[in-house]
Amino acid sequence: MSAETHHGHAADHAHGHGHDHGHDAPHGGSAHGSRKGYWIGFLLSVLLTAPAFALVMSGVIADPRLTAGIVMALAMVQIVVHMIYFLHMNTKSEAGWTMMALIFTAIIVFIVISGSLWVMYHMNLNMMPSMQAEMSSAGM
Repeated sequence: MSAETHHGHAADHAHGHGHDHGHDAPHGGSAHGSRKGYWIGFLLSVLLTAPAFALVMSGVIADPRLTAGIVMALAMVQIVVHMIYFLHMNTKSEAGWTMMALIFTAIIVFIVISGSLWVMYHMNLNMMPSMQAEMSSAGM
């Protein structure tokens, strides 16, 4: 085996180790986000956080359930913003496995949150009458 053949093989091996060096990255940029993308994500995050903070701190809406619903809706939108702009998740990356992981995570989160709310509701509903009287007289 000559030195040229060995050297050529080593050069091919050095670039064939799984790194794409940004050649086939989406939108002509690198596989990671651009500075503009991070700024857009940051600004959207601030625009979603500020109204939620203002709603809770000012008490503009009298019904706490409505306030909580609005804050939760803003939080869900913010989760999507973070996944797109900071985690760079889309349907094309890693042959769709990141989307499958996202769907699985959403299902688990839904089960945990709905199960927790169901348990808390029924614990409150099935509370012993003497405990309810004590809590109402204590001002809670």
